[in-house]
Order: sequence, then C-alpha cells, then structure tokens
Amino acid sequence: MSAVLVPDARSASPLPVPDLPSGLRILSRLPLANPQEADLELNRFLDGLLQAPPDAEVYLDLLEQARIPLCFVEEERARRYINKPLPLAAPEAAVFDQVVATWLKAARAYAHCARLGTTRDGVEHAQRTALILHRCIYYTGMAIVEHHRARRQLPAGLWLDLHGYYASAEEWGVATLALPDALDARGRGTHCAAAYVSLLLSDMAGPYGLTVHEQGLVRRWASHWAPLVGLQPAMPGEALPQFVVDLMQDAGLRATAECLQTEHLRRLEGERLAQQLAQVRLQLQQRVPPGQIGLGEDSTADQCQRLLEHLARPWSQVRAPRRFRRHATSGLARVCTSFEAMHYRVAGTEFAQPENVSMYSRQEFDRLFAFRHMVDPTQQLQVQQGQLGYDVDTWEVVNQSANGFRLIRSVAGRKMEHGQLLALCPGDGGGYLLARATWLMQERGGGLVAGIAALPGMPQAVAARPLAQQGAHAEMYGRAFLLGAVPAVGSEPSLVVPQGWYRAGRIIEIHTDVARQVRLLHMLEDGPDFERVSFAPI
Repeated sequence: MSAVLVPDARSASPLPVPDLPSGLRILSRLPLANPQEADLELNRFLDGLLQAPPDAEVYLDLLEQARIPLCFVEEERARRYINKPLPLAAPEAAVFDQVVATWLKAARAYAHCARLGTTRDGVEHAQRTALILHRCIYYTGMAIVEHHRARRQLPAGLWLDLHGYYASAEEWGVATLALPDALDARGRGTHCAAAYVSLLLSDMAGPYGLTVHEQGLVRRWASHWAPLVGLQPAMPGEALPQFVVDLMQDAGLRATAECLQTEHLRRLEGERLAQQLAQVRLQLQQRVPPGQIGLGEDSTADQCQRLLEHLARPWSQVRAPRRFRRHATSGLARVCTSFEAMHYRVAGTEFAQPENVSMYSRQEFDRLFAFRHMVDPTQQLQVQQGQLGYDVDTWEVVNQSANGFRLIRSVAGRKMEHGQLLALCPGDGGGYLLARATWLMQERGGGLVAGIAALPGMPQAVAARPLAQQGAHAEMYGRAFLLGAVPAVGSEPSLVVPQGWYRAGRIIEIHTDVARQVRLLHMLEDGPDFERVSFAPI
C-alpha cells in the first residue's frame, strides 16, 4: 500500500466487533445526521475489524453492510472541501485528509479479509475473491476521486495500488465475474474490470479542468459505459493505440511511445464506447431529454452535449490537436482577482460613478470637507491608494501559447477558484489581459499549478448598469469590461459582467466617455464570478 494514510487526530479506541450481531448493532446506531461523529464511529468500527478480526465470512458480511452508510457519510463530509478555492484552509484540508484515509482504510480492511479466507476452490471462492478485489478497486478509486474533486495532486503509489488490485483479479481469473452492487441506483451488476476501466475513463477526461458537477457526470457515465470497453494485454509486435495502461507505472493511461516493454501493458478497446457516444449525441440533437437516455436528470441537454463533445476525443484515445502551439518559456506574470482589483489594474485608476449619477458617500464628504482648501480636494491621497487592497500575486510562467499560459506559484498568495476570472500581465507585456483559470491543481507541497485561457480581445474597463423597469429607481453603475472583436479567431465584441447579470434581451447601459445602451444576446462563457456575453447596440 502507498504511504498516504493520515492519522486522524480525533481517533479513539477501536470498537470490538466479535460477531455479526455486535457489528450490525454498531452500524444501526451510527449518528448519520452528524457526519463528523458518524465518520469517527465508522473509523473505530474499521479499526476494530483490522485489529481483532472476527470469522472471515462475518468480516466480509459486516464490510458489505457498512458500504452504504460509509459512502453516505464520506460524501457528506466531502462537502466541506469540494468547490472551495485553493489552497484549502487548514480545517478543509484536515477533512480532506480524513476522508481519503477512511477510503483507504476500507480498502485495507477488504484486503485483510481476503487473507483470512480459506483456500478452497470452486465458484463460491471465486465469487468471494472477485467481490473483495472489486471493493478494493472501488475504495482505492474513491481516494483518487477525492483528489480530483479537491483538485489535489495524487500521492505517490496510489495508481500502483489500483493496478495491483486489478492485476490480481486478472491473475485469478475473476476480472469479469459478475457481482452485485448495492450502490447502483438502478440495481445493475458490475465486475472488477468495469470498476477499473471507469476510473481510467474518469482520469482520461482531465478532471482538473472540469467543474465538480462535470466530474460527477463523467464518473456516472464512465461507470455506466465501462462494460463496453475491453481491456486486453498488449502482444509483442502488434500495433497499439496512442495510449496504454502500464501496470508497473504510477499513472493512469500513458503515451505508448513512453512504454518500452509490452509485458505489463493493457490496451483499451473503445470501439463500442465510441459508437455509444455517437448515438447519445445524436439523440440529444434530436431533442431527446437527457434523463431518457441515461445521462441523468440534473443537467440540461446543452450541458450534456458540451461535455460529451469534450469526452469524445480522450475516450476515443485520440490526442486533441492544439489550436495554438504551446512553447516552453520562463519569466514572471502578475495576476489579480476580484472585479474591483481587475478593474483598477485595467483602467489604471480607481472606479468612480459617472457624473450623471455621482453621489457622495459619507467618507467622500468627510474627505472633501477636510481637504477643501486643496486645489483639487477630490484627488485621492497616495496613502489611500496603497490601502485599496489591489495588490497582485506573482506567478512563474512555465509555458504559454497564443491564447493561454501554464502558471505555477508557491503557497503564498491569494486563493484561486477553478473557472474564475482574473487579470494577468505577462512579464513581456505592459497591459493586463482578462483570462480565466481553466485547469487548477494544488501540488503535494502546497503550491498551485494553473492553466490560464485568455479571453479574446483587449479589455477596456467601463461602468455599466442594467436599465431599470419603467417607473423603478435607476441603479448605480458597477464595474464591467468591454472586449473588442478579434476577427482572426472569429470572436465578436463582448461584455464581461458580474455573475447573475445576464438575461437574454436585457438592456444594459455602458458608460465610457458617453453613455450608450446595448441589448444582451447570448451567453458566451461564464464562471463562478463572471459572465461573458454578446451584445448588439440599440
């Protein structure tokens, strides 16, 4: 096993579990309404099994009975750290470590149970072996899933553990033996190979570049369609796909060119999966609701279509061509976040209401009165400009292309959220660009790695406000950005406004030198703190 278990500071003495009734009594009394306490009791329960195991069959039965409450409790605890900016705060990071440790402890308990079993042959023994290995694959895979959801770099050895469990299933001839799965909402069965392939597919999707909701959809679809994918040993001299699994390497799929020996290689046969993806995408185009074709009820057809389009290439094992060539570089980039800081950096001056709606706050009135004898009492004092909180973080540029950057920084700096808007000034540039974080991961040492995609067009800082309904009080102006057209990449002019402003057909007033009105047309892209929309002048 990999050395990734983290001691739980809340751990208490193990619970003795001498027999089946004792174990069932412990599970029936779990305080599920309090996930933190329930997690502590489940860990004591698992510790008791590991330290003083009961009969092997009782052991396995109790582990199976614990599956549903264990998955419920850890899912509830994971809410503390998923969708949170990085780096995680200390309490969030502690919960993450505890959840991962619990998943791995469950896998270890099943492996322990296997060692206590009898060596008799027959169908019953094969079924028991397949069940135990499937659960080891599942719980080790959940530790990988938690790293993806928390956007944390995987610890060394985790993929090797997963490969080892699957290789054991192959060696004992139980990799495709059908098994019941109480966690499947539709009551479908599974097997070791399907559980293993579903984790490979999820990793192939590029989870650090997906939202948590998209990651969940990918895992659901991967689990549903994994039986369509074959997994075969690579034969010497045969033609191999671009990517293969090396059971002796601590990674998911790897480029075939990096693998010199075929002994431990496995190739994925994804022709049936590719056909399934094409069929589902066609049904969505024909306006069949996602729920009727097994995609779930929690996403729109457009969301599913975009995600399926993203998955088509990696799940077909085709390397996606880059639109712009990426080249290694070095240097530093300045990055700032929040609309206030970005607007200040792009405009070069603090935001102020246009004269037609300008109103003095109490602070501004006091300053005007105190400095009324100055030539220009409205001029902002330099000491106050330094207190605005618009400082920038410095990131190291690893590589870049015409429309993006790969950045890295140490622990120090502001938190960053996947998909959020930011303003970036490259080391070789004088002005700030608007961009978004499309890929984000926290390294083992705590530093951040981010993939940044620039928004098309040079930004202009403007004041904007939605126009009020007739008879309603007019709103004050807020900060926004105007992006010019970029014909070379087919990009039309667009507005970047705070999250929640967009409604199709809404009238927005933009103030630069003069005020003008525009009508919002389409949502082009959005993130947790912004919307980029197309517009038409009125």
